[in-house]
Amino acid sequence: QVHLVESGGGLVQPGGSLRLSCVASGLGSDQYAIGWFRQAPGKEREGVSCISSFDGAAYYADSVKGRFTIARDNAKTTAYLQMNSLKPEDTGIYYCAARARRGWGRSLLSSIWEYDYWGQGTQVTVSS
Repeated sequence: QVHLVESGGGLVQPGGSLRLSCVASGLGSDQYAIGWFRQAPGKEREGVSCISSFDGAAYYADSVKGRFTIARDNAKTTAYLQMNSLKPEDTGIYYCAARARRGWGRSLLSSIWEYDYWGQGTQVTVSS
């Protein structure tokens, strides 16, 4: 059984930093990519970043480029999202997702349908 568990969310002031973690279990070698998405109240879920499990290639949404960094450990069991210079508009529930099928491309940044498993989410609130 596959499980994705996010952690690291919280309340932070504008300009602050948080590091989110996503621990994946049950995927074994069937993990081809990890994505991070977020959803603000009243808005659709949007892609933030994604990373290939093979070569570490990554994509970022324009809104977070230069501020967020995605990474994964060599064992491919944990993915991270380092978030710096946080803004109030970064507020939302952050979800990680795993793709258990072959294929890599920019569509993984924005399409929820490219992923097979989802975590429960972790709340990030940026406010003074």
